[in-house]
Amino acid sequence: MRKYIFLLAYVFVCMRLNAQADLTIDQANWLAALPMKCMQQQYPNKLSQLLNDPSELLSPKQLHPAFYGCFDWHSSVHGHWSLGYLLNKFPALQNRDSVIQKLATNLSKENIDAEVVYLSKKHEKSFERTYGWAWVLKLQQALDESKDSYAKPLARNLQPLTDLLVQRYIEFLPKLLYPLRIGTHANTAFGLSFAYDYAVHTHNIPLKESIAVNAKRYFLKDAGCPLNWEPSGTDFLSPCMEEINLMEKVLPANEFIAWAKKFAPQLFNKKFDWEVAKVSDREDGHLVHLDGLNFSRAWCFFLLAKKFPAQLGHLKALGEKHFNYSIGSITDGNYEGEHWLASFALHTYEVSMP
Repeated sequence: MRKYIFLLAYVFVCMRLNAQADLTIDQANWLAALPMKCMQQQYPNKLSQLLNDPSELLSPKQLHPAFYGCFDWHSSVHGHWSLGYLLNKFPALQNRDSVIQKLATNLSKENIDAEVVYLSKKHEKSFERTYGWAWVLKLQQALDESKDSYAKPLARNLQPLTDLLVQRYIEFLPKLLYPLRIGTHANTAFGLSFAYDYAVHTHNIPLKESIAVNAKRYFLKDAGCPLNWEPSGTDFLSPCMEEINLMEKVLPANEFIAWAKKFAPQLFNKKFDWEVAKVSDREDGHLVHLDGLNFSRAWCFFLLAKKFPAQLGHLKALGEKHFNYSIGSITDGNYEGEHWLASFALHTYEVSMP
């Protein structure tokens, strides 16, 4: 079996994935196979649980009947998003019926209701704040945007969880006096970016305004982001680039360019280069995070190059450099990377396409 996995990986890499060339159906089928493989795989599992009493010591599937697979809750959520995204983009996706069946099983009304109950516990109000929250909103948006009949009931099922998290954002952001500028799950800028997209998608003015107001409060005075401090040893998000990504969304274009020139003036140098984050051991679940960092930088570079071709178009090549370094790592049959990196690669494609 392992020999077969490595053979598939070799074939996939030889397809020469390129984030500026649209996904082919063969590449989509391979990327879909990764979350399909783990979305109903309960172990190994990393729970982020606060035990209030012995009655809460339950299995992952009992605690989270919708999102128990793919090692942890947030990876399960963005694995579901990956499948929703691919179904939207490729109506002829291989094993389509099986993909839809698994999504329908996991995202049943009963399962989502159980997730709402869990997240409604007083001692779990900070559960997956804000990384997992952001991916739930992104999954909701993918289901909302689907033109396929399978998606409408699943979108309705998921909506109560999404609504709960929208309210959590609005309640929490004013209380967060200082943003978290780290390269892992709690990164504030990343946690607001998908939520802002969802607010725009749903015309949710309170959420949109809350994110915009607080993002400016957190970041508008920032200057001179220390690019040379990246990466930290287990980053999977770029602190500097994710902040830029968010501020591009909440500021008018001319204000954003003025802010970005103070925040990261290096980016405007057409000879700017940035070494990719190198991974020394892809069987180490923390060290392999750095492949995610490369994708994080790549999707930010592609976005900037697309939105501001005159000033920042040269960043497209840098995005390619980062993307191409890490794309092979999601095809090596190694669970530490494959259970989540496909989602990061797919979001890079999503951002880079016209």
